Amino acid sequence: MSEETGISRRSLLMKIGILLNGAVATAIAVPIIGFLLGPIRKNGGYDSWISLGDLTQFPQGQTRLASFVNPHTLPWDGATAKSACYVRRVSEDQVQVFAVNCAHLGCPVRWFPQSELFMCPCHGGVYYADGSRAAGPPPRGLFEYPHKIEGKSLMIYGGQMPTLATTASLRKGQNGCAG
Repeated sequence: MSEETGISRRSLLMKIGILLNGAVATAIAVPIIGFLLGPIRKNGGYDSWISLGDLTQFPQGQTRLASFVNPHTLPWDGATAKSACYVRRVSEDQVQVFAVNCAHLGCPVRWFPQSELFMCPCHGGVYYADGSRAAGPPPRGLFEYPHKIEGKSLMIYGGQMPTLATTASLRKGQNGCAG
């Protein structure tokens, strides 16, 4: 090799190898460090009360589809940042907020006001207006979001899908919410 350039092929390939190994090590280390430091992060995203709007939007005796923006979103989430739920206003001060997902395999259910039933198109699951199981393969009724009424605003505990595990942890008093 030429002594005029001051760099040999061997040293050039060594530097390229070190650079590529450093890039691979960084690509592997970043998610691992994020996972390890995740519990230190504040709980603002997952543990959030979200407003569904004014209570007057949900007439007594009716079930309506409502949507909200998931509090744990990223700028590139776009339309997938929105989530939906069904709000059933039982009386002046009693409300039920159901997840739109079937308790069988998670397909989105539809509300049919004529028959007052929620129906799942995937496997024929049927739920009564109060969310309890009516027929089909679902093992239980619809999951409900914990909710509260603050002034005239209906708030739900959002950021995570309501399941048996989240329902049980909320009943124990964790997260400080009353459903």
